[in-house]
Amino acid sequence: MDIAIICFYYIVLLILAVYGVHRFHLVRLVKLRKIIAEAPIPTAWPAVTVQLPVFNEPEVVERLLEAAAAMQYPAELDIQLLDDSTDATTQIAAGKIENLRRRGVRVSHLRRGDRTGFKAGALAAGMEASRAPLLAVFDSDFVPPADFLLNVVPFFCRKEIGMVQVRWSHLNAAQSLLTSVQAVYLDAHFAVESTARSASGRFLNFNGTAGVWRREAIEGAGGWSASTLTEDLDLSYRAQMAGWRFLFLPDVQVPAELPATLAGFHDQQHRWAKGSLQTARKLLPSILRSTLPTKVKTEAFFHLTSNMAYLLTLLLALFIVPSLLIRQRLGLQWLILFDLVLFASSTLSIFAFYFEGQRRVGRSRPGWKTSIGLLVIGVGMSVRNAAAAVEGLVQRGGFFQRTPKQGGGSKAAHADQSPRIPLGETILFGYFAVVVVIFAMTGQLMALPFVLLFLAGYGYVAFRGILEAWRFRLDAGQKALFDNDLAYDFDGVRIAE
Repeated sequence: MDIAIICFYYIVLLILAVYGVHRFHLVRLVKLRKIIAEAPIPTAWPAVTVQLPVFNEPEVVERLLEAAAAMQYPAELDIQLLDDSTDATTQIAAGKIENLRRRGVRVSHLRRGDRTGFKAGALAAGMEASRAPLLAVFDSDFVPPADFLLNVVPFFCRKEIGMVQVRWSHLNAAQSLLTSVQAVYLDAHFAVESTARSASGRFLNFNGTAGVWRREAIEGAGGWSASTLTEDLDLSYRAQMAGWRFLFLPDVQVPAELPATLAGFHDQQHRWAKGSLQTARKLLPSILRSTLPTKVKTEAFFHLTSNMAYLLTLLLALFIVPSLLIRQRLGLQWLILFDLVLFASSTLSIFAFYFEGQRRVGRSRPGWKTSIGLLVIGVGMSVRNAAAAVEGLVQRGGFFQRTPKQGGGSKAAHADQSPRIPLGETILFGYFAVVVVIFAMTGQLMALPFVLLFLAGYGYVAFRGILEAWRFRLDAGQKALFDNDLAYDFDGVRIAE
């Protein structure tokens, strides 16, 4: 049993190191390749429909509509607000749309009877109501610039292009450590991953927003599907398997709001992790059996299974201490040299990957606090995302939980439900706190850096998660008291509802 535990521990660590080597490969690819993205000059500009899917977004819906209405385009342009809301968003949007129509903007307010298919269902319904050959999609927290379509649509002169994705920038990256770390994560995804895949002929994905689709590519790939929680990733792979080419434009960017709360970030990451593994389960067997080039198959495997790293990280956390103790008992402490090599491979690949992302978007390397946060928050997210990965391997579809938005205001983003209590992270924090004390007292100093990383990661998520849950309950209690006070008139007589 002792040997089995040690072997399992090193297998997990080795697989994580392999994913680390893949990150090095992406950095190498992006340095060797350049995207030559000279836009053709259209002889005629095709009609475009701008689709804005929203669900309960009262803080940002007006900003979204205003930005979409301000986009410049020399041909037919329609805007669709695909509104599945059940709150005040619908009334706020209706007032804004009426104002825009008076200004001559062609905008429609489309509502469905229910949320069947969630965002995928809304986009499909909107496409049925449009005749345009091109469809641009923006989520509610995005603010598309006025020249977006002018920069993107010309690339559709190339008949093989099915989708063009642009880079996200960030409206609130400096708000907190959490948002600054998210900004670095996303910068690397776009500036390194997407750039490398696009430039080297590998499959890349539509990121759900800030991109333009050719209608023919959507229809030819079978349309939007809610069989996974990442309908964008699913459709992207199906379209490219059908022969369409995708293009990423790193120099065109659309600013967006990052989740300001850990709960919002958790929900977003859980959806992405679960959906990516659902897509892997759905499409990866067909990809691997196909006649696609080996480089495309290999990159598809790493891309679609990358969130398995969270499950591996959690397993590593659970087995690192038993492994250390067994090696000490068996006199195998020298094996920690392998730990150092494999940990260094994974850690250095993370920093190389994220630092290259910052360099390519024109920023300096992140400071020490953000750099440490990249590792700490990544480890802390492993419990929730490991659960998402397992769900993605066994479940089909799921509930699409929206990410709360602030809309640039100072108030906390409005959540639909109370943030989860991070019970698993709290237990692991307590466990590693005890381990750190014992290791420090017994002089096992070489092992301390490893366990301190897990202690910091789970501690960050545990304390911030508990604080957010407590604040939510406090705010909800104050709102209930306020609403109760409003239910009475000045004479103390209850007002009829």
